[in-house]
Amino acid sequence: MFDTLSDRLSGIFTKLRGKGKLTDADIDATAREIRLALLEADVALPVVKSFIANLKERARGSEVSQALNPAQQIIKIVHEELIAVLGGEGRRLQFAKQPPTVIMLAGLQGSGKTTLAGKLSRWLKGQNHQVLLVAADLQRPNAVNQLQVLGTRAGVDVYAPAPGNGVGDPVQVAKDSIEHAKRTAKDIVIVDTAGRLGIDAEMMQQARDIRDAVDPDEVIFVIDAMVGQDAVTTAEAFRDGVGITGVVLSKLDGDARGGAALSVRHVTGEPILFASTGEKLEDFDIFHPDRMASRILGMGDVLTLIEQAEQAFDEDQKEKMTSKLLGGEQFTLEDFLDQLIAVRRMGPIANVLAMMPGMGQMKGQLDELDDSHFDRVTAIIRSMTPGERTNPKIINGSRRARIANGSGVTVMDVNQLLNRFTDAQKMMKQMGGMMGLPGGNRRKATKSPKNKRKGTKGGNRPRVGGMPGGFPGGMPQLPPGMDPSALGGGPGQGLPPGFKLPKLDFNKLTNPKKPDDDKR
Repeated sequence: MFDTLSDRLSGIFTKLRGKGKLTDADIDATAREIRLALLEADVALPVVKSFIANLKERARGSEVSQALNPAQQIIKIVHEELIAVLGGEGRRLQFAKQPPTVIMLAGLQGSGKTTLAGKLSRWLKGQNHQVLLVAADLQRPNAVNQLQVLGTRAGVDVYAPAPGNGVGDPVQVAKDSIEHAKRTAKDIVIVDTAGRLGIDAEMMQQARDIRDAVDPDEVIFVIDAMVGQDAVTTAEAFRDGVGITGVVLSKLDGDARGGAALSVRHVTGEPILFASTGEKLEDFDIFHPDRMASRILGMGDVLTLIEQAEQAFDEDQKEKMTSKLLGGEQFTLEDFLDQLIAVRRMGPIANVLAMMPGMGQMKGQLDELDDSHFDRVTAIIRSMTPGERTNPKIINGSRRARIANGSGVTVMDVNQLLNRFTDAQKMMKQMGGMMGLPGGNRRKATKSPKNKRKGTKGGNRPRVGGMPGGFPGGMPQLPPGMDPSALGGGPGQGLPPGFKLPKLDFNKLTNPKKPDDDKR
């Protein structure tokens, strides 16, 4: 959603780099370009004025004039001001002292309230809460049925005594749901209310009546991030008419300009609690202003990437791989298949890579990555017998032909997978050696002419150019020209100022030592 704004800001910052000192004219020109970029992104005018005023005041202060690298300080100021516009620190849900906690959802029709109700219920269930969904949207056709389907997918109960489609009293349904929640020992109640195509007195009165009937702990306004400035106007109307306590941004995966997302916190004064990015129930997370600001500036979002990886890889799988690495055991195709499935659970590979620092400048190449390669590799491995997955060396020509026929690929695809997997096994061994672990690339100090002769051959050098870690062939390739070493080193390389990645010698990861290189 913020791609256009990110590109504009990146171009502005590129012009600043290399200047040892910034004059007032430079600051004014930079502020003017940033102002135009924000306005083109459909950010509300009051927000832009406040942003630019703070930027100019700080840019003319001592933190820039006395800085060794003024351009980096400007980027740092823009980053901090973006965080402030988005709300500073994130806020969590407020729970009632005596359950159940009541959460009321409000917003226009089509903003994604019902879908969000399912996502929020699934997320809360994952936090060990007992959730009850309440179908109080009795106007929109099939709204009740949609909520029941989402409740089934999320694994939570749905209270829907009225059929909907214009039949039933939503205020009475909402009121009765609280007693039902107490009887069934539910500690969270999520009330899905009706919306309209536009603001009208009837909708506002109904929302107020439901609010008075259930006395909610949170009134969350669901805003469609693709609507633009009209969404901010609607948020103000709900704030004044109903009294919202928080905002959820839906459809952040769209291709709109995103100005509503940058404006709603400043205009309404209420925090953004969650962000919804897709149609699946798992496409939902807590909104972190600092992480969103980093994404807008092309700095990546490493913390979210780590959290997604922790959710995708279960504890048993992590312990199994750790013990294998520590024990010097062989990395098998079965292990690789488990990891591949976990990576797929993290979402499209392009989205995963986009959260890495420095990837903002390679959006075009990331868009070309195709997840169908994962399916082909998975099919090849699943066409193997357990013995073949454990010991790929036994796979001869006839076995390769059988595997190719079983997975719907060519023998060449199978050969590429096995060749790349051999390189991945070597990589795993070398990684163990780099960490001083057993089984990893340790050699005796004694040299022999035989070893030296073998070291002169180049046939055993691993192939490079695939996914990190020597992933097998058939996997989506990293964008051409991507340099892992370009991912660190301050704002210019996609990381927040003052943050540096550890120095790594990537040659060691792609060029294992030969026996004659060990000069002990």
